[in-house]
Amino acid sequence: MTELFTPPLSPAQTANLHSDFDQRVVLHPVSAAWSPSPLPGVERRMLDRVGGEVARATSVVRYAPGSRFDRHVHGGGEEILVLEGTFSDEHGDYPTGSYLRNPPGSSHAPFSADGCLLLVKLWQFGPGDDETVRIDTRQTPWRPGLVPGLSVMPLHEHNGVSTALVRWAPNTRFNTHRHPGGEEIFVLDGVFQDEHGRYPRHSWLRSPRWSQHTPFTGDEGALIYVKVGHLGAPVLPLPGGLSSAA
Repeated sequence: MTELFTPPLSPAQTANLHSDFDQRVVLHPVSAAWSPSPLPGVERRMLDRVGGEVARATSVVRYAPGSRFDRHVHGGGEEILVLEGTFSDEHGDYPTGSYLRNPPGSSHAPFSADGCLLLVKLWQFGPGDDETVRIDTRQTPWRPGLVPGLSVMPLHEHNGVSTALVRWAPNTRFNTHRHPGGEEIFVLDGVFQDEHGRYPRHSWLRSPRWSQHTPFTGDEGALIYVKVGHLGAPVLPLPGGLSSAA
């Protein structure tokens, strides 16, 4: 596993972490922190969070070899991208590159025999988004992007919220464009860039609604996870009346 992160955050620091979705947030892996989960061997690098232990949250989750979670229900749904290793539950084994969506009301007992690293988004499903998704991105064909050097792999779309992998060849430049519903990026490999900075592997960016940029890559190229249209979109409410609007 890649060791890039620094000391844990307190519960007070994580209860409402980067919860102002009108603000741009950039987290580089060297400046992030691991926090323990309720179960031994499972840690979280929290990216954004609204709520306590039950929360609308985006996290990088690390399973030590042999660690497991008890069976639990995802009241607001769960989205997973396996970054390293193999993630498992009673339904199957999901190696690096697997993309999973467990809809609201689904349950499982996840574990990892050899350890894994995941990107996880909780309680971010919109009303009516009840599709179970299992995609092996290693076996899924790429589609041509809008400019030379760009390839796209759509993963999911519902009610104007779209999720995809985007592969950038070295020295590719995209047009200046605006995101009416915001944009979220997790860099899977290489170095992604725009006029605001450079974002190496495992950097996370969240840009607010109507933000604008001109992205490009240098000699390294890049592979990124991208979600657009979700900031401000309706999502299922958290228990206890907490707001979960992105």
